[in-house]
Amino acid sequence: MPRRSILVTVALAVLLAAALGWWATRAASVPAITLRAAPLVRSVQFSGRVATLSRVEIGSTLTGRVLMVAVAAGDSVKQGDLLVRLEGDELHATLAQAQASERQAAARLGGLRSTGRTSAQATVAQADSVLVAAQADLQRTRDLVAKGFVSTARLDEARRTAEVAQAQQNSARALRAANADAGTEVAQAQAQLALAAAATEAARARLAQAVLSAPADARVLSRTVEPGQIVQPGRALLSLALAGPLQLVAPVDERYVEQLQVGQLASVVADAFADRRFIARVLSIAPLVDAQRGAIEVRFSLAQQPPDFLREDMTLSIEVETARRDAALAVPVAALRGDLTAAAALRGDLVAAAALRGGLVAAAALRGGVPASTALVLIERAGRAEARTVRLGLRTLDAAEVLEGLTAGDTVLLGPAIKPGSRVRADTQAAAVLLDKPKANATREDAGAALSNAMGR
Repeated sequence: MPRRSILVTVALAVLLAAALGWWATRAASVPAITLRAAPLVRSVQFSGRVATLSRVEIGSTLTGRVLMVAVAAGDSVKQGDLLVRLEGDELHATLAQAQASERQAAARLGGLRSTGRTSAQATVAQADSVLVAAQADLQRTRDLVAKGFVSTARLDEARRTAEVAQAQQNSARALRAANADAGTEVAQAQAQLALAAAATEAARARLAQAVLSAPADARVLSRTVEPGQIVQPGRALLSLALAGPLQLVAPVDERYVEQLQVGQLASVVADAFADRRFIARVLSIAPLVDAQRGAIEVRFSLAQQPPDFLREDMTLSIEVETARRDAALAVPVAALRGDLTAAAALRGDLVAAAALRGGLVAAAALRGGVPASTALVLIERAGRAEARTVRLGLRTLDAAEVLEGLTAGDTVLLGPAIKPGSRVRADTQAAAVLLDKPKANATREDAGAALSNAMGR
């Protein structure tokens, strides 16, 4: 082979080897962020509805025909206002009959206490005089029999006459006692009068039940009755929302109830009015869990005057801020290479797990009520990927607070799996993870996209 060709071949081989060496040792471009302190907020989002403090269903306790309906859906009513009236001709007649029976019983009682007592007293006086005369005649007859002027038969007749007079006197006195205030005749008349009065009151009450009135100041939510209908007990004719402060009610997945506390603020938006957010506050958390849905009812009170567009049962999107760090070193969740504590326990490496818990976790240290855990992240140091074990605090769907292991200014790698020690070139322009997306920049479509199920952030 000519000498020149050999030199060319050698030169090409050297160039190829140099190129292969450069390719093998070149630094990979990896998306990365520069760690800095920034606000970190965790929230829970769920859907809720508008509810008044109390809602009542108005129905009839009688079976009857509706004469008139005085309200319509949406009307505001005051306590005692007429809502529905039933036909009451038969009820009026029943009341009139009961009142007549009551007057009759009252007249009988009054008669016993006036003319009845006078008549009974006169009867007693007459019986007393007849008895005195009979007893005197009996004594005279005894004297005549003793002298032999009359027969014993006449004495027997006089004795019977005296006994009859005594019985009449006893009867008259019993009648007088019965007509006294504590007597049986008066007591019976009083009982009949009370019975008639109760019947009158019952008839009057049934007549009053033919008129349905508002139990309190309220707003009519729905109307399901029209004049001429036959209504029966147990059927709701009107639905009323009693006057009172509006509340928001939401079923929250039981997994996230631990994050909620009474008094927490919530941002609320209605789908139809996505540009009109308002503030509410957690009022109460139900002590029971709905076993079918696995949810707990949470009620919210409004922190200000209710917006005029709110309607009963309107669906709302509610976001409750459950934790906040005003200045936290936070890394994107994509930067976490795994929870070392959990991984060690899953591998059965109890020694490693114990070491991690005793060292970095340090007795499950808490910060703001959020338990810490450990994870592995990669940072760029001197052009190479370096593994760091970090202790984490507050977590959201997007980011996690770093309590130990990193400092402000560290460059955290976000790319796919990279081996520690590999040459890397941090590309901070390619990182698109936002640690704290401002809510004010949300679009109308974002704000109106209410979540149908609870989601922890």
